[in-house]
Amino acid sequence: MQAAVPHRGSDALMRTLADAGVDTIFTLSGNHIMPIFDACVQSGIRLIHTRHEAATVHMADAYARITGKIGIALVTGGPGHANAIAALYTASQAESPLVLLSGHAPLTQLGMGAFQEMRQADLAAPLTKASWTAQSAETLSQDIARAIVVARSGRPGPVHVSLPTDVLEAHVSALTPHAAAAFAPHPLPLDAAAAQAVVTRLRAASRPLILTGPASMTRKARGHAAALEHALGAPVVGMESPRGIGDPSLGAFGEMLALSDCVLLLGKRLDFTLKFGQTPAFHRDAIVMQIDADRHELERTQTAFGDRLTHAASADAASAIAALLAAAEDRTPQATPSSTPSLNPASHAPGATSSSWRHDVRAAIAFRPAAWDNATSSQAGRLHPVAACRPLQALLDSHPDSVLVVDGGEIGQWAQACLSAPHRVINGIAGSIGASLPFAAAARVAVPDAPVVAVLGDGTFGFHSAEFDTAVRYDLPFVAVVGNDARWNAEYQIQVRDYGQDRTIGCELLPTRYDQVAAAFGGFGVFVEAPQNMTQAVLDAQASGKPACINVMIEGLAAPNIKRA
Repeated sequence: MQAAVPHRGSDALMRTLADAGVDTIFTLSGNHIMPIFDACVQSGIRLIHTRHEAATVHMADAYARITGKIGIALVTGGPGHANAIAALYTASQAESPLVLLSGHAPLTQLGMGAFQEMRQADLAAPLTKASWTAQSAETLSQDIARAIVVARSGRPGPVHVSLPTDVLEAHVSALTPHAAAAFAPHPLPLDAAAAQAVVTRLRAASRPLILTGPASMTRKARGHAAALEHALGAPVVGMESPRGIGDPSLGAFGEMLALSDCVLLLGKRLDFTLKFGQTPAFHRDAIVMQIDADRHELERTQTAFGDRLTHAASADAASAIAALLAAAEDRTPQATPSSTPSLNPASHAPGATSSSWRHDVRAAIAFRPAAWDNATSSQAGRLHPVAACRPLQALLDSHPDSVLVVDGGEIGQWAQACLSAPHRVINGIAGSIGASLPFAAAARVAVPDAPVVAVLGDGTFGFHSAEFDTAVRYDLPFVAVVGNDARWNAEYQIQVRDYGQDRTIGCELLPTRYDQVAAAFGGFGVFVEAPQNMTQAVLDAQASGKPACINVMIEGLAAPNIKRA
């Protein structure tokens, strides 16, 4: 009789991930995680092997945002773990549910000067919802299940688990199967009475607004937000940009927020993106309500608004929207709140009814200056950013599942103002740059058949240019448009504004042929210096079937600050 093959901690880990529905892991190899790589051979789970550890986290982040599944990043211990850490901040601020699994020095060697020994869990803790080191092969499955549940529950976000090699190599008595329910997020529901009170207050307001945060900006969540707007007649506006109320993708929305008499923060933090709730960003007499999964956020808003915070409740955004929709369907007459303020109409026209207010808000968000239609560069051999971006919309419109990826910097703001797509993945409230190429590769994994378009700056390109190699190796085509102004333009614009044209320093870059860099990795490259060539460049890049780089020489303009006045 053949002896049973002993199972290891690494086998238990892979079985648990498979039970959780994980089919892809973004990873970079290293000594500490070789037991996991070995366990992957017969697991049926695909490894996407990157060129930098931070890229694994960025890819898991984008994959989670697009698919709604848990994202899994796997890196080795010590410096590999440290390389991955910075990317956790972007994922955290984007409220993206992912788990970072890091190899770790053996438990039996800790404190003895083990190879690459590091207090990894402590290092990751400030950037995650939870961070710990696995202690036993027998409990490793429980660690993984717990990590997935925590990442997906409440306000979503990253979780980290360090995996000592002796835990991965130790034998386990059995591979315990897990039902799908073991990985389901724990809902934090909104009380029905609280939901009804919030709905009543919104309906009593003349100019209500509902602001949602990054977790409500996925394609599925935006559908729920649209249903809520339709049910209540109150505009629901998602916010996920570091530019906040000045986000160019929101047009002239800031003008409307300043006029609102009732604002519901629905999973949206009161932070710098909302000018901390101060006037003139908020009307001085506006009342505020908040629904949030984090008690700390409720307390912070209470401090900022005092008695003007009329309702505060704990709930996750998805559960709260469901409860508000149910309350909106209940047409039982409700008492009108007696304390609803009456703002002076002279201080904030446009319309007096909810329907006209909703129309006005949507018109403000959609507004773009008419001058953009004929925008041209003042420099020869350069394109105006609008001329570089707008030809991409036809490609994004060609498929119902297309993905728009946008990085930070000034060109990123122009892209967000000019372009839209069913799936959108941006650098988020973190305001970091450099993630767009890993984002784009992961987007292709998540959406195999639709166009993926990434817009990034030339400075950004340098962070993860080697991920073109990853995309070529795994046949992950996308179209990356690099706005090349040969400088760190965001910082340049700050220096010009704050210190003067003659005090710019440390912003210079070379007009590098990034298209040739992509081609050297096995991708497709095309160089554009004239606006009339942009449309054909987009067609050629998409038709190449390769990871493609369109290197566009642009005029280095400041990001748009959209105002109607």
